[in-house]
Amino acid sequence: MLIAPSILSADFANLAKDVSMVESAGADWLHVDVMDGHFVPNITIGPVVVKSIKKYSKLFFDVHLMITNPEKYWESFYKAGADLIVFHNEVSCDKKQLIQEIKKAGIKAGVSIKPKTPVSDILEILPLVDVVLIMTVEPGFGGQSFMADMVPKISSLRKIIDDNKYKCLIEIDGGINDKTAKVCIDAGADVLVSGSYIFAAQNPQQVLKGLKSL
Repeated sequence: MLIAPSILSADFANLAKDVSMVESAGADWLHVDVMDGHFVPNITIGPVVVKSIKKYSKLFFDVHLMITNPEKYWESFYKAGADLIVFHNEVSCDKKQLIQEIKKAGIKAGVSIKPKTPVSDILEILPLVDVVLIMTVEPGFGGQSFMADMVPKISSLRKIIDDNKYKCLIEIDGGINDKTAKVCIDAGADVLVSGSYIFAAQNPQQVLKGLKSL
């Protein structure tokens, strides 16, 4: 089980410090939520922030592009230090070509689906991606509650991946805490993204270590 703290909930005035803190506490990945104010109703960060914090961390940078035109911007995040680019299946672009371009650059490619998007919508590209990110909240803001009705989607995807011997990991993002993490693990998740549960805790290191122990 891999834990990917989301810097969306970190202290942006002390971002390098927070990144170093979760890294020393045992984080596996660093999750970077990129929002454009168009695909989702919020605006967050760009490549310059990724480039800045990359200097302070050896973590695997998991960059989640919640943007309308990932094909136009993914390369900027790759050059800034992304190790994985995840784009949304709901966008209008040539997804197979985008995956090929990302992988050709030497990094990993992933696809994400919103709560209302069924797993059946990604079956065609499932053999091509390294990660499938299932949103267990509506994307756009941190601190939302876990949508329990997404659990069957995780189980369904797990069965498809296992039955076909695909290599991709299942990543879950939204409302992850010690209780919902256990539910996701039991359903077949490989990677858990957690933001406010970690960064808003009185002892973030202890909370992160608790998630890893699950």
